[in-house]
Amino acid sequence: MNEYLGKEEALNPAGPELAARLPDGVLREVAPRHLDEPRGRYQGQAGLLAAPRTVEEVAAIVRACAEARVGIVPRGGGTGLVGGQVMPVGPAPLILSLERMAAIRQVYPAENVLIAEAGASLQSVREAAVGAGRMFPLSLASQGSAQIGGVLATNAGGVNALRWGTARALCLGIEAVLPDGSIMRDLKRLRKDNTGYDLRDLLIGAEGTLGIITAASLRLVPPPVGTGVALMVVPDPQAALSLLALAGAQLGDSVSAFELISGQGLRFLSETMPELRQSFAAPPDWMVLIEIGLPAGLSPDLALERLFSDAAEAGLVLDGLIAQSGQQAAEFWRLREEIPEGNRRVGSISSHDISLPLSEVPGFIAEAGGMLAAIGDMRINCFGHLGDGNLHYNVFPAPGRTRAEYEGLRADIQRLVHQLAVSRGGSFSAEHGIGRLKVADLARWADPARLAAMRAVKAALDPLGIMNPGAVLG
Repeated sequence: MNEYLGKEEALNPAGPELAARLPDGVLREVAPRHLDEPRGRYQGQAGLLAAPRTVEEVAAIVRACAEARVGIVPRGGGTGLVGGQVMPVGPAPLILSLERMAAIRQVYPAENVLIAEAGASLQSVREAAVGAGRMFPLSLASQGSAQIGGVLATNAGGVNALRWGTARALCLGIEAVLPDGSIMRDLKRLRKDNTGYDLRDLLIGAEGTLGIITAASLRLVPPPVGTGVALMVVPDPQAALSLLALAGAQLGDSVSAFELISGQGLRFLSETMPELRQSFAAPPDWMVLIEIGLPAGLSPDLALERLFSDAAEAGLVLDGLIAQSGQQAAEFWRLREEIPEGNRRVGSISSHDISLPLSEVPGFIAEAGGMLAAIGDMRINCFGHLGDGNLHYNVFPAPGRTRAEYEGLRADIQRLVHQLAVSRGGSFSAEHGIGRLKVADLARWADPARLAAMRAVKAALDPLGIMNPGAVLG
């Protein structure tokens, strides 16, 4: 038991006494969408819902909650997959929705900087960057719903992290409200600022347990002049890894995405979304989706043709397609982006967001498959961002069976997959965070000194335990 649990048990439910302390006009009716999460593992609860319009109102709400000893659950777009956006047990909290703080405050094209409020959707930020002749390179399938505050709070990754990094690497400064209600105004546009502890990086990835991010200075990049997209069929994950090395040798940092796709994921799409056009008549066992972006004067098609030719000669690829139009490139990407929806329709027993050192990926895939086959008849859809070692390793019922039949195995499956990833120098949470789903995993596998430091930081910044109670540290 950590030191916050007792204080969280002592929290009060959000009710009329707290409501009377809040700024005028911030209370809203709680809707079902404020209490759910995509995988249906948790059902949230709420005593009150507040939707502030300014950082000053956020600060007033946080101060009122601290005085009343009421927990706060921050709510962004609700797309998180580890239950960090809902509080299923304990005194009913105040849900703090940032949906009314959605402005793009300023764009500085010459500086490659954009300042957005936390409630702005990722898609709106990307569109604002395009409007200024720039690009915000973070890309997620949920970008129409995901909000910048949540993207930063979970340090989201996505398909382009190989080239441009995760959300943390794309954030220059933040504005945030700390647990005592003070406002940290640190919306700097600087690439270099060596002035002590980096509280920006501390709050990014903290999942709302150390403060509420209300705005951010985001790094933009010039868009590539020429882009190319290709699907290449590979014999196995080891060949995919060798193809990644070859692509890096030939193209350097021009490779913006390198996605591993399994035949099982494609078969799920055929089963659940038969109207979706697939690129090959028979789904290959393994293939990769590659996207490159090149400066003016260089041909993406020629670069991909050379890569394919050299890889085929080395036995790394068996077949391939290079997109001949923007529409065909979009069709290739839609295949990859619909895989999570196909998974959802089939219904997984257990889903895992893991990362591994690149050289460990093929061995992990082989060993994990053997371990799971020994405990039951299951299907595995392994896919993800191979370029940065992030796999989505999801386990499904055998044909004709339901996931309810495997409920007794779910905890064992999760433990085996996570333990194997950690034993190979990897992580049991690559880009989705800890939330409430992986609290026990963090306690089990985190380095003891690191975990103790995290608890000390939490105790120092949030001594009352009001910030997202139960998330991350339990």
